[in-house]
This record gives sequence, structure tokens and C-alpha cells, in this order.
Amino acid sequence: MSASDCRQHCVQVALGPRSYTIRIGRGLLAEAAQHLRAAAPNLSQAALITDRNVEPLYAAPLQKQFQSAGIPTNVLVVEPGEASKTIAVATRLWEALLQDGADRKTVVVAVGGGVVGDLAGFVAAAYARGVRLYQVPTSLLAQVDSSVGGKVGVDLPKAKNMVGAFWQPVGVLIDPATLHTLPEREYISGLAEVVKYGMILDADLLVRLEQQVEAIRRRDEEELAWVVARCCRLKADVVEQDEREETGLRAILNYGHTFAHAFETLTGYSQLLHGEAVAMGMDCAARLAVRLGRLDTETALRQRRLLEALGLPIQPPSLDPEQVLEVMRRDKKASHGRLRFILPDRLGHVELVESVPADEVRVVLRTGNNT
Repeated sequence: MSASDCRQHCVQVALGPRSYTIRIGRGLLAEAAQHLRAAAPNLSQAALITDRNVEPLYAAPLQKQFQSAGIPTNVLVVEPGEASKTIAVATRLWEALLQDGADRKTVVVAVGGGVVGDLAGFVAAAYARGVRLYQVPTSLLAQVDSSVGGKVGVDLPKAKNMVGAFWQPVGVLIDPATLHTLPEREYISGLAEVVKYGMILDADLLVRLEQQVEAIRRRDEEELAWVVARCCRLKADVVEQDEREETGLRAILNYGHTFAHAFETLTGYSQLLHGEAVAMGMDCAARLAVRLGRLDTETALRQRRLLEALGLPIQPPSLDPEQVLEVMRRDKKASHGRLRFILPDRLGHVELVESVPADEVRVVLRTGNNT
């Protein structure tokens, strides 16, 4: 299907033989079967992986649609939340695929938020040494970030996303109408990743977010479709240049995440939604950049004001700074235990900063939300 067939917004991810299209538009879920067939020709069956909350809303109707289109389809359901991103759950899904007769022509379809996308992608990357993956993200966080770029994986008890792979989907289908069924907290959580893209790559996006806070808070579909498409384009631009995070460019997508992953790990992946931790992490990263003389105080405050206006928390959980530092030293972005952070120096631009002094991080963690 050509780009001219795209409804509303289309983003092409150019990765040679692994290229794919992100389709964004209201009503696209009703056409999912035809888009799946176009993206994954000669499929033998579809395995829809979803969570218990999303299953009745979207996975069950998709199963019915696919089967009516002649695509044999099974639905595999996991419990919602980060606790499902484990090797044990992945193993159960691999065994279910085997039981259902999944083969190399099976397509795994991830229907849900970021947890489902990461988990289903990892299952697809490893089953039969790799089967095709199709992403149908239904949360804002997944639509603007995790469904694009091919990073898939599961958590270890002491490190988030430490086991995984780069496994690009064959396509991504985004229907902004799904955002109306998101609980308020989950919707707000996804906005952190949107702010992230403004801070790291696009100052104009950040300005638009500041101007459109009210429309975004009320989930205006036209505004959200534009925002999702813009974030997908920004991420695609980075992924096209550094697909496997080998040059260091893709690392900028982790702005705020070194702090965030530590907060999530130390709270047992149960107290914070990922976007909430990212908002806290971005505020910490901006304050760290101010302390290191890399960023002016007003820009850090501007970021904070936007996060707060969108309803995001910025106060980190009460944690022992030494434990936070210990987790950070195990982070994938650390180098031989030396702390590395993505830090802003102005709106729309960040850099990877090596060997940040631990004492400066301790001060940021101890001062909480006092810039």
C-alpha cells in the first residue's frame, strides 16, 4: 500500500529491508486486517498478545475482524502492568504459541500499551529465532514512543529492560480514538514522553505543547493525532541514523530515563507508571544540568512548569541516594560503572555527558524539587 493511501498521518521508517510504515488516524482499527495483510504477506496466523484490561476493548474485536478476513487468530492475555515484563511470562507465551501451532509465518500482534509492546516484541524476536511483529499501540506512551524503533525486552528484578533485542515491527497502526478509554493517570503518564521529544529534538514542539495544554488535557483527537505523528517522525529520524544504538545518537531518546529506571526498579515496578518516572527523571536531569553549568535555571523551570501543567508528578519517591546510584551504575547507559546522563543544554537539544560526579547526583536526589 502506497503512502498516498495513508489516512490523516503516515510516517515512514526507512531501515532498508526492515523499513515499515506507521499509520495514524481515527477509525484505522476497523481496517486493521487489511493493513496487517499488506504489512505481513503470506502470514499463516496471527497471535494477538494483550493484557486483561485491553482484551475486551480492542483485542477481542480485532480477533473477530481478523478471523472474518480469513486470518486464524488466537488471543494470549497477560496481567496488566510492568510486573508482566518477565522471562517467566515470556516463557508462558512461547509455550502458548507452540501449543497453538505457531510457525515462522505467524505474526505476533501487540495490542496494548508499552508493557505489552515490549513483552510481545521480545516474544516475537525469540520464538522460532524470530517471527514478524505488528504493533497496535493503544496507550499514548506506546503510540508516541515504545511501539516505534524496535527496542523490545523484559525486566530483571534489579534492572529494567536489561534483557531484550532490537526487533523492528513490520508495521504500526495507531488509532487516536483508543486514548479515550485510557484511565486518566495512564493518559497523563504518556505525556511525559511527548515533552521528552520537545526537550531533546524539537523546541517548536515544546512551544506547541505549552500553547495547547488545554486541548491535550481534554484529549482532542486532532491535536493528539498531530502530536503522535510528530513524535513518531522525530523518533524515526533518530532510529534511521542509529538503529542499534551504536553511534550514541539514539541514546538521546533516554533523556530522564537513567533516573526514571532507578526509581522504577527501587519501587519494585509497582508504585510508578513509566511516564511518571520519566517526568521525575527529566526534572532531575534538568536540575543536574543546571548544577553542572550546562543549562540555565529558567529553561529547567520552563520544563517543570509544562510537566506540572500537563498533570505530571515531578517529586521523586523518597529513596536512599546510595541505592539510586547503585542501580544507575548497572544501567545500560553506564560505562564500566561510570555515570553517564543525557542532559539538556537548551530547548530542543541534549548531549550525552560522561563521568558525571556522583556527588552532584546525590545533591539533586537530596534536594527533591527545589531547583
